[in-house]
Amino acid sequence: MSSDDTSQSPFHNGPTDRDEAPQYVLPLVVHLEKTDPPARTDALRTAARAVLTILSDERSTGEGEWAGAMRDWEDARIRKVVRRARGAEWRKAAALPGITVTGRSAEVRVYPPIPLDGWPKELAKLQVSGTDLDDPEPPAAPDPEGPVLWLNPELEMSAGKTMAQVGHGAQLAWWELSDTERKAWREAGFPLSVATATPERWRELTTSGLPVVRDAGFTEIAPGITVALEGGTVYCPTPRLRRS
Repeated sequence: MSSDDTSQSPFHNGPTDRDEAPQYVLPLVVHLEKTDPPARTDALRTAARAVLTILSDERSTGEGEWAGAMRDWEDARIRKVVRRARGAEWRKAAALPGITVTGRSAEVRVYPPIPLDGWPKELAKLQVSGTDLDDPEPPAAPDPEGPVLWLNPELEMSAGKTMAQVGHGAQLAWWELSDTERKAWREAGFPLSVATATPERWRELTTSGLPVVRDAGFTEIAPGITVALEGGTVYCPTPRLRRS
């Protein structure tokens, strides 16, 4: 049930370079009250937007206070860990430096990267398991004008694991955009969709040269492709690096 995940960056030279670098993790915490849990798809979208929000924050770029940690994180394996918090735990987690992103029913707080063994005590005690969520109503169809993070229909993952995976997919989209495109996407509020592909659609997506997330298989699932990114036509015209 862990959500300690790894994505592959097209800008790394090889797995040896990533593995030998100091390892960091991007923490995300989802607000999960027993009596009022968020809808699963909204939590997934909100987690993806949280990753984009911290990537675009002025503290993460240039000489910003988080920029060094962000660079160190991106130089190694791109790890994200999703934990859950409620009540007083959430309030303590929300007091740490980070950014809270809200969706229709979900709240996700993202923090600057930390060393794998350097978790603040307020976050270290939070549970990774127990992030199972449902959609009380069928999610709306994906918006083709914005990017769609397509999930592998053959996989069963906890919500926390899936939140980390769509965060990876959103980051792949960010990497492929120009500064102008990034600014437009940010100013629009990072619109995006998350949906599970049909088996037929999944085969098309994963053989078309689109960016994909390859999980290292550390937790829950075997190594393989978890998410395929299909860019929209307005805010995220990816993929710039399409080979076909």
